[in-house]
Amino acid sequence: MWHHKNVLDYIRTGSVIFLMIFIWLHLNFSGLDEPSSKYSKLNNADAVISSAKSAEPPITSVYEEILSNMPNISTIKRKIAQYNQEQVVHNEHKFQPLRNDSVVIVVQVHDRIAYLRHLVASLARAFGISEALLVFSHDFYDEEINSLVKTIDFCKVTQMFYPYSTQTHPREFPGDDPRDCPRDMTKEEAVMKKCNNALYPDVYGHYREAKFAQIKHHWWWKANRIFSRLKATENHTGPVVFLEEDQYVAEDFIYMLKLMEKHCRIFFKHCNILSLGTYLNAYDYRLDSGRVDASPWIGGKHNMGMAFNRSTWNQIAECATDFCEYDDYNWDWSLQHLSQRCLKHELQAVSVRAPRVFHIGECGVHHAKNDCGLTSAILRVERVLKSANSHLYPGHLILGSSTDLKSKRVNRNGGWGDRRDHRLCLDMTIR
Repeated sequence: MWHHKNVLDYIRTGSVIFLMIFIWLHLNFSGLDEPSSKYSKLNNADAVISSAKSAEPPITSVYEEILSNMPNISTIKRKIAQYNQEQVVHNEHKFQPLRNDSVVIVVQVHDRIAYLRHLVASLARAFGISEALLVFSHDFYDEEINSLVKTIDFCKVTQMFYPYSTQTHPREFPGDDPRDCPRDMTKEEAVMKKCNNALYPDVYGHYREAKFAQIKHHWWWKANRIFSRLKATENHTGPVVFLEEDQYVAEDFIYMLKLMEKHCRIFFKHCNILSLGTYLNAYDYRLDSGRVDASPWIGGKHNMGMAFNRSTWNQIAECATDFCEYDDYNWDWSLQHLSQRCLKHELQAVSVRAPRVFHIGECGVHHAKNDCGLTSAILRVERVLKSANSHLYPGHLILGSSTDLKSKRVNRNGGWGDRRDHRLCLDMTIR
């Protein structure tokens, strides 16, 4: 009798454990919309080392972390899947439908709400904003940020969420898998340890860092979704402006964009990217407000407040392999590589001399300071725009330097040697 009771206890205990594991798997791996669900398989190394099981963390610590994060992560995944499926456009009843000449503004958002508040405030003051569609693309789910977005009443607005973030995948690819090779481990050590992707460090011998890889993945997913998966923009052929959470716009940035677009159609028909920002520290709005320059598109020069349309995107998407397999974790340098190596003609940019988009972020992924200087950065930009006020809204444009010379080749920055990143990026591509 005693033996029979113990057997029943073991069966009950085993059933409870099995049920808990089944529920966790169901909550964490259901409901994501795109691309197809291959990525639990990608956590293993390539075929040569995929069967190895060494370097596993202690079982107890893994289970403890799973149990502690289970409700939070599963809830977040469910909510972002719902946002991405429903695609609700707020304020749609207040403003006219999106036209082909309307501007779509896409903001890539992480978690810096202080910066985002200032960007939203500057957008609210922009001339013509009521005709635009504002899209927030998030790689971090935060209710405070969502509440900020819901306060926007000056234009149509919608949100979408990158579904493969480090937040929702904290201990598995595309996040940081405990079995991944440490960044600075040598290839010889990695092969001996049999950690994930040991055979494929980057060009400098380093292994992937998830927080950096995510930025390029998010940018690519966002662009694909805007042009191919978002109902509100599926037939839109007008300009799409790409902004980031730590940027700030001048009140005439939409006016200037449309003026540049018109100018290109008439005088510079090879132009396919418009750039509203600049990294120059000195500019004179009295002299330069209406001046623009034409040149091949350069990643580190024309990536701020850049805009292009569906026709340009279709060319870019056809060269997805060059973007996704290029060993550089920066989306802009990868785009320049694509432009130089794949396109029949390099991307051509028309850029402003006096900026309409400003960078106010002193801290972020690449910079860690005790004092991020947000207040001083905002004051500096506001002083610039106040002094430039009478020179905004130029009546016409003056084309400055123009060259047909190809841009210089750039060195790869690495950080993108992992074959799993290549596959994930390509699987998010919609041609």
